[in-house]
Amino acid sequence: MRACLVVCCVLLLAAPALSAPLPVVELRVTGSESPQQLSASLQVLLLLTVLATAPALLILMTSFTRIVIVLSLVRSAVGVPTVPPNQVVVGLALFLTLFTMAPTLDRANREGLQPYLRGELSQQAALDRTLRPLREFMLRQTRQQDLALFVSLARLPRPRTPEDVPTHVVIPAFVTSELRTAFLLGSLLFIPFLVVDMVVSSVLLSLGMLMLPPVLISLPFKLLLFVFVDGWHLVARALLLSFR
Repeated sequence: MRACLVVCCVLLLAAPALSAPLPVVELRVTGSESPQQLSASLQVLLLLTVLATAPALLILMTSFTRIVIVLSLVRSAVGVPTVPPNQVVVGLALFLTLFTMAPTLDRANREGLQPYLRGELSQQAALDRTLRPLREFMLRQTRQQDLALFVSLARLPRPRTPEDVPTHVVIPAFVTSELRTAFLLGSLLFIPFLVVDMVVSSVLLSLGMLMLPPVLISLPFKLLLFVFVDGWHLVARALLLSFR
């Protein structure tokens, strides 16, 4: 009974509030009154699209692809696929990417973005100057075979200078070269740990311990080997020096 009385009192007190008018939200699509208004809307839409694709641009147009693949392969080669965690691997790859790309990004900001913000360049000129350092970086890391492949697939005439190669051809050629380089470095880093696994397997087989998993015995040795040779230092050094 008491509970019913309490509920009734609450409903009576809340009745005036419930009878108050509620706000109405309307979503309408109307025509633009001027071409400038339509142009501003398209610019906002284009800006949102660029922001949505920014992670993909960061991955594909910088050194992030090579670095994160090599770090992941090193983690798998040691035999602990969950240590370090993915957050640590991606974070380290991101900061190594910022370290590698710092001169390129600084030049793009100095030659393209800042003059545009000061009103000295148009949008197209600022975009061209901003992309120029990134294009030069990607072309330095791209193999001639990969670049020639995409130029031929695009049915373009043979370019005489790097400026004649369109950006939409440079990016896939750069990504293909980065994947090859990353897997090549990862394969070289796999060899020492593979030797440890083979030695441990041979020893266990000679001792007749067929039921004992070799990975269980080789894992501590691989971890000690990686620590004693200062593996993360060597991997980071090799990655940074691989970008000529």
